[in-house]
Parts: sequence; C-alpha cells; structure tokens
Amino acid sequence: MDLPVLFTGMTVSLGLIVAIGAQNAFVLRQGLRGEHVLAVCLACAVSDAVLIVLGVAGFGGVAAALPWIDPVMRVGGAAYLAWFGVRSFRSALTSTGALTATGPAQGRGLRQTLIACLAITWLNPHVYLDTVVLLGTVSTQFPGAEISFAVGAIIGSFLFFFSLGIGAGWLRPLFARPSAWRALEGVIAIVMWAIALKLLMGA
Repeated sequence: MDLPVLFTGMTVSLGLIVAIGAQNAFVLRQGLRGEHVLAVCLACAVSDAVLIVLGVAGFGGVAAALPWIDPVMRVGGAAYLAWFGVRSFRSALTSTGALTATGPAQGRGLRQTLIACLAITWLNPHVYLDTVVLLGTVSTQFPGAEISFAVGAIIGSFLFFFSLGIGAGWLRPLFARPSAWRALEGVIAIVMWAIALKLLMGA
C-alpha cells in the first residue's frame, strides 16, 4: 500500500464532498434529528465506495459510450430533489416541533429513511461526476497505485459522512427551538431546488 498516494486519495475525496449538497444536507438533517444516523452514514459511505471503485476501474467510459444515460439521470434526479425540496419547504412553513435533549423527534422508519437516502445518492448525477469521473480520472495519475488511491478516497468518504452525521449531535441544543428547525428545513429546500435546477439546465 502506497501511503502518500492513499493520503492523496483521501484529501481529494474530502475536497470533493465537503461542499454542501443534497446528500450532505440529508445526512446533516438525520444527524440533528438523531434518526438512523449510523445507517444513513453507512449507506452514503458504502455507496461512495462502490462508485469510487467503479471509477478507478474505468467505468467512467460507459457514460461516454451511452450518451443517453446522462440526460435521463439528470431529469430523474431533478424530479426527486424537487419533490424532496417541496416536503422540506412545507415542513419549514408548518412545523411546530423541535428537537429535545432527551431523544430524537418522531420521523420516518429505517426503511423509508434508507430509501430516501439511496435515492438522493444514486439519482444525483453530481455524485457520479465526483466519484466515478473525477476520482477515476485523478487515479490514472498514479499508475500501479490506483488501489491505494481508491482506498484513501474511500477512507475520506467514511470519515466525512460519519463525522457529519455524528457531529451534528453537538448542534441539537440550538435546534431545540422550532424556529431554528424551520430555518434548517428552509435551507434544505433551497439546496434541493438549486441542485434540481442545475441538473435540468444541464440536461
């Protein structure tokens, strides 16, 4: 295992996913609510790991060979993100609940939460751009050490999602106020809609 290349893969991965996006916003929301946090973090990190491996293995060429995949995924992803944004916006307008220090707010079950998490992850073409295309491309700069790069990128993904999900718990006292929770839901709605619009403009 080439440690310098592994570290490079980890830092590049962290640099790509640290920007706020649909996936990160969802993990943050679950972390604040204290609902299925470990399962959501694991689902995101494992999904990233699969895509990173595919990218390093050269799967990115499939998108170039099948040009219809990109616009179809963009429209499908935009539709889902727009719908999720509507739900968050409605919650921002009507929610009167707040987080408490004694336990999580009542929400969706594990199955529903994971379905939403996986949909946000796998229906967003930006995820493929960051993992399959960009990380796959960068890995070609390290011939013979692609595995080290992929391992580092996967470690970076796991570190980020679990830090975000678990670390969000420190902010719970702030979100004990209904107004703070409504504000977060409003921000999430705007993020979802902005990404959906960006996807449609590129379709």
